[in-house]
This record gives sequence, C-alpha cells and structure tokens, in this order.
Amino acid sequence: MSSLTVFDIGGTHVRWAQWSPQRGLGEVHRVPSPNFSRCADATVDELQAMLVRTITDAVPATGVAGLSFGAALDHRTGTVYASAPLWGAHTRPFDLSAALRAARPGVRWHVVNDVTAALLHLASTPPAQGLRKILLATISTGIACRTIDQRTGGIPVDICGLQGEIGHLPATVTIDGTPVDLRCDCGQLRHVAAFSSGPGIRRLGEILRQRRRGAWRASHLGRRLADGEAFEPALAAALDAGDALATELLDAATKPVADVVRTALCLDPEIDLVALTGGVATSLHQRYRAALLAHLTREGLYLTSDREPGWVRDRVVVSEANGLVGAGLAALAAEKAAAGHATEAA
Repeated sequence: MSSLTVFDIGGTHVRWAQWSPQRGLGEVHRVPSPNFSRCADATVDELQAMLVRTITDAVPATGVAGLSFGAALDHRTGTVYASAPLWGAHTRPFDLSAALRAARPGVRWHVVNDVTAALLHLASTPPAQGLRKILLATISTGIACRTIDQRTGGIPVDICGLQGEIGHLPATVTIDGTPVDLRCDCGQLRHVAAFSSGPGIRRLGEILRQRRRGAWRASHLGRRLADGEAFEPALAAALDAGDALATELLDAATKPVADVVRTALCLDPEIDLVALTGGVATSLHQRYRAALLAHLTREGLYLTSDREPGWVRDRVVVSEANGLVGAGLAALAAEKAAAGHATEAA
C-alpha cells in the first residue's frame, strides 16, 4: 500500500501528513481546530461541517485516510458521542465516518479515538515490548486514557464502545482547605478535566489569583503573567525557578490524575506501564511526573507502597506518543482486516 493520509484532530489544532510504515511521516501540516470557543457564533452543526471540510480538503480524491480524533466515540463504529473541547456540552451522536464518506466517497476512512491512536503508537515501540498491559493517559485540552493488553493486542470497550473517559469522572480539589468548584467544558461541575486539563489548570490559577492577590502579584508566576507572557511557558519557567505558588498550582492540578492512577493500579496490577502524554504532561515533563508521584508517595497503594515503594514509581513515565502514526497503524490494521474478510468471502 502507498502512503496514507493521517490526521490528529484535537480541541486546539488539526494536524495531518502522509505516512507509510516504510517512509514514516511526511511534512506535518497544522491549522486551528474549528471549536466552540474560537467560533463562538457557530452552531455545533456548523462546527462539524467546518471540521469535515477541513479534513476532506486535505486528502486526495482517492486513497485511505486514518483519523485520530479527540472525542468520546464508539470504538467499534467511529460514531462520535461528544467532544467537550470542540463542541462544549453537546452530546448528540455524530457519524463522522458517514459524513466524510459522503463528502469524499473515493476515500476509505478509518476513525479512532486520539488516545487509542497514541496508545497504538506507544505499544509498537521497543520499550513497550514484553509488557503485559499499558495505560496511556493524555493530559491536554481534554483528558482521557486507554489500556491495551499487549498479549492479545486488545483494547477493551464497554457496551457503548467506550473506555477510559477519565476526564469526566468526579473529582475534588481544595485550596487553603476550601473546595474549588470549577465547570468542565462538558458543562458539569467538578470533573477531572475541570481541574487538570490545560484550560482547567488556567482556571485553577485564576482561583489562586483571586484568593491570594498579594502572594500572586509577588510570585514568579504572577509577575511573568503580568508582563504579558503566555500561561503555559510562564508556569514552566516559574516551576523551574522553584516558585512556591506555581508548585502549589501544579500540585492541585495533578491530584485528580493521581487519584485515577492510584485506583487503576489498585484494581489492575497487571498494568506494567502508566504513560502520560499530551501537551500539558509533555511540556512540563519531569516536573509533571514529580508532582504526580508526590501524591502517590503521600497517599499510595495500601501496603504495596510501604513494602515496595518502587513498584508504583517505576511504572509512571511521561512519554511522547504520536497520534498521527497511531492513526496510520489503526488504518493499516483495518485495511488488512477488510482484505482478509474479502478473501474469506471469496
């Protein structure tokens, strides 16, 4: 098979490139995602139509395309249930595959969740070989995770074709002993993503600014933001400088994620690797890992963390995982499966 067109569609950007197993990725193109915050006057139907046009304008008239899509979707059919970063609280199912086929019928489309795609890429790399199960969590504009059993290649899903929508689990965060009420992009209060996603961390920062105005103005983070620096690099620089307020902010933001990781390892000790990816985790890298592990050290697994403290620590890494490559791997596997079915039918 010649190269595929692969996409990675997130709440902030749409990226695409040509990919093949032999040649790897070609030049990666990127445009802003048509989302509800950027296009505030557009309806969800209009946003979805804009997204379909963005995708179809980037593919040849014929061929194969693989999509890594940042949304809660049915892993079996590709039907999109919701994408809070793209469409807010909207939850009416959207058959993206059908819309793409209608717009560009000469292309064979294969759609998977973006975390699934990233996990497929990670699972194909040498460090993942020989492991039993891998959990990959993306911490970015949205938050979700997936697990794969490396012994079978299976990614289990529930009756709706879903797995690992951890960003919409309930969470609790306190600052100065007082609970914080923040609303997730899906519209609900006190979800993991409300506190721990990229937008969630910025919202937590605003809570700190309101509650401690003097300390905020005096902090390294507050001064950099007052000078006009963007939030993400300002936070990274403040953490590097040892700023106590920035450290406290990251500690609060990582608590819900640590709670999920602790529970996952408690329930499934066959998870040999917990990989954190996505823009938030990878940009802060070891600072993010250290903040997460601090929670798991203070409140770890009953008995295990005391008897074998390295058991949890050695499983948690921050890792780059490429959704574009994963989308290509998923599309290639689907094409091979379809060819096998056709041969059996003949």
